[in-house]
Amino acid sequence: MYSVTGRPSIPPEKLLRALLVQMLYSIRSERLLMEEIDYSVLFRWFVGMNLDEQVWDATSFTKNRERLLDADVAREFLSQIVKQVRQKGWASDEHFTVDGTAN
Repeated sequence: MYSVTGRPSIPPEKLLRALLVQMLYSIRSERLLMEEIDYSVLFRWFVGMNLDEQVWDATSFTKNRERLLDADVAREFLSQIVKQVRQKGWASDEHFTVDGTAN
């Protein structure tokens, strides 16, 4: 999944964590996600970045995300999360809830 040319690749585990931040906090674009990670100590900690580490360029993030999704790593990762949630009884097939509130 790592590119041998161009900008440095983003480690898949950090990419997945950043994508989780984007989903959980409803950050509407990857450019905004990079800004949020740049100034949020919490997001940096969760993603696994040092305070002095430079945040990725949004276009590099997009290219790496596409490569990650092509490799089916994200699908397997989320499948394992859903599996664990169901095993613990935290999910139900009876109903679902959608949060449609805007930021």
